[in-house]
Amino acid sequence: MNQSLRDRVLDWIDGDPDVDDRETLQSLLDKGDEVELHRRFDTPLTFGTAGLRGPEMAGPAGMNRYTVRRATQGVIAWLGEIGVDSARGVVVGRDGRRGSESFNHEVVSVLLGAGVKVYEMPRPLPTPLVAYCVKQLDAAAGIMVTASHNPPQDNGYKLYSSDGSQIIPPNDEIVERFANVATSPALGERTSTHHRWISPDLLDQYRAHMTQRFAVSNSDLAITYTPLHGVGGATMMKLFARAGYTKVTPVAAQFEPDGTFPTLPFPNPEELGALDLAMARADEVQSDLVIANDPDADRLGAAVRDGAGWHVLRGDQIGWLLASAMLPTMEDPRDVVATTIVSSTLLRAMARDAGVRFAVTLTGFKWLARAAGDGVLRLGYEEALGFAVDPEVADKDGLSAALALSHLADDLHRHDQTLMDRLDEIEARFGVHSIFQLSLRAEGPTGLSAIVNAVQSLRERPPTTLGGLAVSAHFDLALGYEGLGPTDGVLLQLGESGRVVVRPSGTEPKLKAYIEITSPPSDATSLAEQRRRGESLVADVRADLESLLQL
Repeated sequence: MNQSLRDRVLDWIDGDPDVDDRETLQSLLDKGDEVELHRRFDTPLTFGTAGLRGPEMAGPAGMNRYTVRRATQGVIAWLGEIGVDSARGVVVGRDGRRGSESFNHEVVSVLLGAGVKVYEMPRPLPTPLVAYCVKQLDAAAGIMVTASHNPPQDNGYKLYSSDGSQIIPPNDEIVERFANVATSPALGERTSTHHRWISPDLLDQYRAHMTQRFAVSNSDLAITYTPLHGVGGATMMKLFARAGYTKVTPVAAQFEPDGTFPTLPFPNPEELGALDLAMARADEVQSDLVIANDPDADRLGAAVRDGAGWHVLRGDQIGWLLASAMLPTMEDPRDVVATTIVSSTLLRAMARDAGVRFAVTLTGFKWLARAAGDGVLRLGYEEALGFAVDPEVADKDGLSAALALSHLADDLHRHDQTLMDRLDEIEARFGVHSIFQLSLRAEGPTGLSAIVNAVQSLRERPPTTLGGLAVSAHFDLALGYEGLGPTDGVLLQLGESGRVVVRPSGTEPKLKAYIEITSPPSDATSLAEQRRRGESLVADVRADLESLLQL
């Protein structure tokens, strides 16, 4: 066996606090399984989208107790380097995944061992509450143990800055640099004077603020709700009740936290079929609306009754709907609405029409949360079902977004209308925007290189047409675009007919293509006909892309 690999494995075993993980690695060494050891050691987890995310397994390429210990030591050193006083404390939370309780314990123990004040969530709770508490407590940072909507075998470690938003470069690089040289830490106990439990009163402040903001009066809007086996269930049901919704039916089979996600292949409300169980339950009780959170409740999925069936709303459509309700209330010149480069272009037109400042950012809420600059972000959304509807939370929040969307649905319901009617109004006024996200998964040891090669090929040899539409311009996003910083991806402009953005996922081994086909408002052609034409063009573009982007 390669001596360098052996030395790395032995060095890791020497520091790993987990007996089972040490035995696993030692067994692989004893068997001489170089392939598996290379998988676990050659590509360590790195701080990507505001933290770490990956499969639970022994070794630096996995989420495990040693990885979490090292990352937490990196956080402590990072705070010292950037001059943020750790005495302000660190908020620590976790979701309901397998391993989250153990990893949460490691975070708390390392922080307390270093003399850092800890504000710990009393139980597994939604991610947005960590972001909220960081701001309310003026804490130095926040750490959330979660893999959000990733597959069951994954876990993660999300890091917030002192302003309650996700960290951005170069902070992630600083944390990683210190984590890579971390040694065995001193460990503390919860009996330490530095330990605090997050107060129930503070969590109630969040509930009070959001329910007052989006309150209704004894609504008879019938809602079916699912947390997709995550931690949003009890919190969201309390919010619904407090906000005035009297007819909310939970999906019992998906209500309690369960890290095995037994009813779902992928616990992601974006995935095809993820809302099927909720829609079936909604049919049984004759609900008007389905609301879903992902497992850590920072995202919002929804479906609305459409005739005899259901229409599952895309993230862009939810964004348009929220904007239609919120833009008319924005009168302060500091108010800003924002979306990302891969989201629909429709929000820009809606903001311009309302006279409200608009911003576009790179993909991810670490950028969206900062989009307002010296203003106030009143609405930020990304097509991947992430929505920020209140500046008290500097991150996406599926709980408050659920209340905001339900508030609009209730208002329409009182006027014998639905969210589908509002979508008709929006597109009749601003033009039909047909959208689709093509997601190509690339598993296995060659998955990452296949994604890199596919993007590079598109960058160097862009197509001249897609779906019969001419590619009028192409942009390498790694060189920057319209004032944005560099990011890995390619944008293909299809003249006035739309555009395509292709980029690697920041959280999963996927290559994503975001297709948008647009048509101007027309009195001569019905919305249904415009949509059929748009969907046909999307299908043609998608077919060409699938041929080009073979992984």
